[in-house]
Amino acid sequence: MISYLKGKLRIDRARDDRITLIVNNIGYDILIPSYVMNSIKSGHSDGDELELFVSFNQTERQPKPVLVGFQYPLDKEFFELFISVEDIGPSAAVKAMVKPVREIAGHIEEKDTRALRQLKGIGERKAEKIIATLKGKVAKYALMQEITVEPVAAEDFRKDVMDVLVNQLGHKQIEARNMIEEAIKRNPKISSSEELFEEVYRGQKQ
Repeated sequence: MISYLKGKLRIDRARDDRITLIVNNIGYDILIPSYVMNSIKSGHSDGDELELFVSFNQTERQPKPVLVGFQYPLDKEFFELFISVEDIGPSAAVKAMVKPVREIAGHIEEKDTRALRQLKGIGERKAEKIIATLKGKVAKYALMQEITVEPVAAEDFRKDVMDVLVNQLGHKQIEARNMIEEAIKRNPKISSSEELFEEVYRGQKQ
């Protein structure tokens, strides 16, 4: 299974939803969401070296592998949650993701069906399914800044959240610690990093 590729970029001007990445003289056809494509085209030209975190998708109904590329691992993580929603496959998800992950995740956490309907191919019923499936699971992505780095492993959920807030989201240590402490004060029953991320996010929205 392919999860990461680094090679030379070939932009197909006739197809705005994919690129070819040449790795060891092999060309990989990779689907790219529009917000990622805009970033790639603004910072790269044909022949430039490019690295992508790749979501590899292959099923019995779709035997031909579908590769979807992202510049950051958290974006890939979110995408793989997104396609867990019923009736949203990889190709549909690529078309739908016209906004950065942090914005889509924010719409989900805020239960904003109107904003979700602005995504390509997402109607009222699909927006409701997305919220029903992912609400409470994507708070950390809503906190993402435009530029992220690979997550740092942690031994317990508080340290995990601290690492993400500082190393991925750009908060200072003391600021991140205060955010975590305030979240736990609001909800002392928090017992996982996912719950803590959600509570931190909720506090930032107040």
